[in-house]
Amino acid sequence: MWLVLAFVSAALLGLYDVAKKYSLRDNAVPVVLLLNTLFSTLLFSPFIISAECGAGWFDGTLFEVAHGSWHDHILVIIKSAIVLSSWIFGYIGIKHLPITIVGPINATRPVLVLLGALLIFGERLNGLQWVGVTLAIVSVFLLSRAGRKEGIDFKNNIWILSIAAAAVMGAVSGLYDRYIMRELEPVFVQSWYNLYQFLMMSVAVVVLRLVQGKGIAFRWTWAIPMISVLLSAADLAYLVALSNEEAMISVVSMVRRSSVVVSFACGALLFKEGNLRAKAWDLVLILVGMIFLYLGSR
Repeated sequence: MWLVLAFVSAALLGLYDVAKKYSLRDNAVPVVLLLNTLFSTLLFSPFIISAECGAGWFDGTLFEVAHGSWHDHILVIIKSAIVLSSWIFGYIGIKHLPITIVGPINATRPVLVLLGALLIFGERLNGLQWVGVTLAIVSVFLLSRAGRKEGIDFKNNIWILSIAAAAVMGAVSGLYDRYIMRELEPVFVQSWYNLYQFLMMSVAVVVLRLVQGKGIAFRWTWAIPMISVLLSAADLAYLVALSNEEAMISVVSMVRRSSVVVSFACGALLFKEGNLRAKAWDLVLILVGMIFLYLGSR
């Protein structure tokens, strides 16, 4: 079941990237991030209110939120800071780069998570899983080469560096998630980390507004709240998957990166991005790699 949830999370993440790309076309990154955290907080606020007021509206369901200790909240605050750092870099990069380039770079996260999982958590992959990981790594390399044909210098492009930084912070977040999900419930983590991120972004936007001394560019689009809906659903599926004792963070993280297939298709259809033939063959390798991971995890 945990692997099925990982694939569901991947599909939702692909759509989330599309909504994010569309929302950022005419908007500043801080405003979109602030609204994203606001809408996510509103989505999960009923669960927090029910728990803190003792209403018991969701008792006995997946959305029941337990009372957390100060230690629990500190763990969630740390997660909030890590994820928000990854988002800031990621939003900056995707605003200025083709989504068919951003997706493959993000797909390097499982490789980093795999190394961490092997070293920190002692996870071991079987033969089929190793085949899947190898195919995914090769496909990421080939996709990165395709970007050069679009005139993007991976070594000196600041937007590429932003996406790379987001990938590193995302990998750190994945490893940290595996650690805290051994102690905390998924809905507790997601409910509170949305709230803490909103508070952090509110402070950041106020400071930025004071420093700039002028307004921040903004144009409303319904893609903005869809960012929150899609991401919240994807994260919930992801955290529930990780809460399973049999779940392997290295596999879950790799499967989630198959979201690149969804974002690639939308990049071709909605954003009319180029150099698709070379990238499409590389995406086939990603799909085959995901199949091997699935077979090895059954």
